[in-house]
Amino acid sequence: MSAIRRLYVRKKEGFRQGEESLTKELREVLGDRISSSAIYHRYDVDGLTDEDYEKAVATVFSEPPVDATQTELPTGDLVMAVEFLPGQYDQRADSAEQCLAIVTGKDGARVRCALVYTFEGKFIPGDREKILKFLVNPVESREASLEEAKTLDLPIDDPKAVPVVAGVRDLDDAGIDKMIQGMGLAMSHGDLAMIRDYFRDEEKRDPTVTEIRVLDTYWSDHCRHTTFSTKLTDIGVEEGKYSAPISEALKEYTDTRIHLYGKDTTRPVTLMDMATAAVKALRKEGKLSNLDESEEINACTIKVKIDTVNGTEDWLLLFKNETHNHPTEIEPFGGAATCLGGCIRDPLSGRSYVYQAMRVTGAGDPRTPLSETLPGKLPQRKITTEAAKGYSSYGNQIGLATGEVKEYYHPGFVAKRMEIGAVVAAAPADHVIRLTPTPGDVVILVGGRTGRDGMGGATGSSKELNTESIETCGAEVQKGNPLTERKIQCLFRRGEVTRLIKRCNDFGAGGVSVAVGELTDGLDINLDKVPKKYEGLDGTELAISESQERMAVVVRKEDADQFIRFAAEENLEATIIADVTDTKRLVMKWRGDTIVDISRAFLDTNGAQQVKEAYIAKPDEAGYFHQADVKDIKQTWLSAMADLNNCSQQGLSERFDSTVGAGTVLMPFGGKYQKTPTDGMVAKFPVRKGQTNSASFMAHGFDPALATWSPFHGAAYAVLLSVARLVALGADWRKAYLTLQEYFEKLTDKTSWGKPAAALLGAFHMQKSLGLGAIGGKDSMSGTFNDIHVPPTLVSFAIAPGKASEAVSQELKKAGDVLVLFGQPKEENGMPNLDVFKAHADFLYKEVEAGHIAAMKAVEHGGVAVTAAKMAFGNKLGITFGENLPLSKYFSNFYGAIIVETTPELAETFAKQPHTKILGTVGGDSMSLFGETIALDDLLASFEGTLDPIFPRRAKNIEKEAPVLPESSPIPQFYVHTNLPKPRVFIPTMPGNNCEV
Repeated sequence: MSAIRRLYVRKKEGFRQGEESLTKELREVLGDRISSSAIYHRYDVDGLTDEDYEKAVATVFSEPPVDATQTELPTGDLVMAVEFLPGQYDQRADSAEQCLAIVTGKDGARVRCALVYTFEGKFIPGDREKILKFLVNPVESREASLEEAKTLDLPIDDPKAVPVVAGVRDLDDAGIDKMIQGMGLAMSHGDLAMIRDYFRDEEKRDPTVTEIRVLDTYWSDHCRHTTFSTKLTDIGVEEGKYSAPISEALKEYTDTRIHLYGKDTTRPVTLMDMATAAVKALRKEGKLSNLDESEEINACTIKVKIDTVNGTEDWLLLFKNETHNHPTEIEPFGGAATCLGGCIRDPLSGRSYVYQAMRVTGAGDPRTPLSETLPGKLPQRKITTEAAKGYSSYGNQIGLATGEVKEYYHPGFVAKRMEIGAVVAAAPADHVIRLTPTPGDVVILVGGRTGRDGMGGATGSSKELNTESIETCGAEVQKGNPLTERKIQCLFRRGEVTRLIKRCNDFGAGGVSVAVGELTDGLDINLDKVPKKYEGLDGTELAISESQERMAVVVRKEDADQFIRFAAEENLEATIIADVTDTKRLVMKWRGDTIVDISRAFLDTNGAQQVKEAYIAKPDEAGYFHQADVKDIKQTWLSAMADLNNCSQQGLSERFDSTVGAGTVLMPFGGKYQKTPTDGMVAKFPVRKGQTNSASFMAHGFDPALATWSPFHGAAYAVLLSVARLVALGADWRKAYLTLQEYFEKLTDKTSWGKPAAALLGAFHMQKSLGLGAIGGKDSMSGTFNDIHVPPTLVSFAIAPGKASEAVSQELKKAGDVLVLFGQPKEENGMPNLDVFKAHADFLYKEVEAGHIAAMKAVEHGGVAVTAAKMAFGNKLGITFGENLPLSKYFSNFYGAIIVETTPELAETFAKQPHTKILGTVGGDSMSLFGETIALDDLLASFEGTLDPIFPRRAKNIEKEAPVLPESSPIPQFYVHTNLPKPRVFIPTMPGNNCEV
């Protein structure tokens, strides 16, 4: 075995922006005591010859034009190193090993990586610890030794046999509580009592540790929505000024249940039933006819027809939203990265190709000084910036266009971050075959290997956080491997592959136990066949460890070899790990022992039925939609543009690739100057040949302040705003479908239970009134940190198929055009007049089809003035407003209203519509309102300045000498006086590339 070599790599002068940024951030902690920082990538390498190592230094480990290398330990006033925890996936080391195999033509080289930091300054005792706390997140990393490595082998203990948990059958109530606490289980007292009774009365034995862990995972809130399935025996509504629509919606829901299930139904009232009742009712009425239903529940799916070079084809349009709130809170980079990875896997398991993503997040104020960080918490700035890096890193590497990025700020999100990914996917309908597995079929695991990282991901995300969470949740968060998931995307895009698949499920939280366990009733799983990242994993770890880039597919036994060959063509491992049986039992074997043997009937109980009451508190009678008191127009406008939830997020958005795949129709920021935020995202369907005019339109709606005032109204307006933005993008809103994201505090009493109940009733009412169904959703109910709670969140996503040629961008187009406001009247109870909205939306789509609309934008938080200014920024075209609207309404929230740009002639026609007013005329370089003129540049500066310190839009303009590069020597020319063969095919190999060439 060759000796271990150590190499340090640092960026050359002129390429050290990361070091400058680190120094700036550490000055917030240490003040002027720190003067400079240096960052070195450290590589420990073995398995290479001297010749191969020398070659690799300049080809694998460094780029000579921008990197300097050295072998001696860097020096400084302070020197420290940081490395990933053992078992965490290290993409840099993995990629280096793959590149070494290519460069040397041999396998066997091993690489371990770390970051070495040196600091110069006048430090005092305690500074080293402060810096280390800033650099090290104990969930994922630790301080590394500066000593030379003696071995690159990971310490491996031979795993012991899985033990039986003795005495479970004899547990009393106190014993149940003690066991839950002792094993750190997420299940309830009632769940464990059911397990006790099942093993005592049916199995007549005590369970193994693996069986307890599998049931804890399988029945977790994350996997089985246990909170949403809790029986609500009573729902009360407190009387108040704004309570009437809540009571009416509750009655409407009760009547709908009778319509669906009959008057004497025993079906319990649950949050899940509230979330799905509207869709069931609309289906019963003959609506939602394009909904594609099957036993596989991978993602929301609708049937569409798209135009291709071969004519009109039947396709499936899939969409899905997913959260990774818990993992992103404790390990922002990995949590956000795997949020997108997990979101992609759901429609991918439906055999579709994911082609566009939307990111919606919630955070505390990232400008909060680091010194004000709560104990047990990471700084908000670190969470939001690292999460952005993680999500964008995964998306950019897998090659997925991110069409919209929006972050909401609210003090409640300090309790736990909100990290939502939403994706859009599509596939030809004839690529998707769905069949029921039958005995004799086999289950193939395809994709990444299993490791200890990811243990407890499902149960951990179902718990609230406390001050110890950062220290104790390390194994729950995985590092994603987007390149492996990209390979699965390529594999599943091939029709000859997907037609072999009878059923598919993605691996996520819960690992083998859930991904394979959900496929069919009877399964015999051989855990010894599960590919491992390293040795030493025991049966329990193999059964429940999460993995981000794996799929479980059911194929006929005779098709298994062919499927495995197809996987190998994409450089993917594929292994048969289970057989489908007729036993209706989930059986897992490890090293010859049966460590899980549970009946399907018991698994499918999903644990003990929880019973609660809900009480919906009245909204504050001061109201939310009050008229703004405008005393100084200029100051009010400038302040509104700088508001944390109004200001530009371009610096954040530009970290994400919005055009990869060449399907993006509207850029995230429109206009000549790319300053107008787009109301959503539009992308063409990912056809393999030729062009198409068929596109998907997607938008979202949410206001955390409104939801805090009234979860019912907040959810209702979230739905309305998502649909209004869809209209503003040029879509036919009547073809829209919805999917919802619910995120609430830990529910501890009937008032807290009333918050999600109110929100779901608000969404239910809007679905019924608009005739649009939420055919999917995701709930997360653990948004609590000590006594801090997330705002009662319901985010609505709306999607519709349409034509790319009809997409409307939001920036103003032409001087002389006129702006028309399609208003949205509200009732005294705070609810929107939906008859007016529907009439406006229908009218506007007809005008879109006729080509009469230059720009549209749904009125946002901050009102008409803020929204119009955003429209003006893209092409720097000002507006002279008339006085058809009271001054106070320009700065009041006006959700459901839409501002439209059109010609002066058409504006007169538009203004004849009910609740419609001409706002003003486009032109000039300023905004004029009630006699006050404000330069567009002043408003733009206010708009862009708020988040620039957190997400800078451009590099600092620092005067520096350009580095002197050595002159290159002329390359001598050689002439060969003979005929040489010429290559006919050039095949470039680019490891790590995120797209096909």
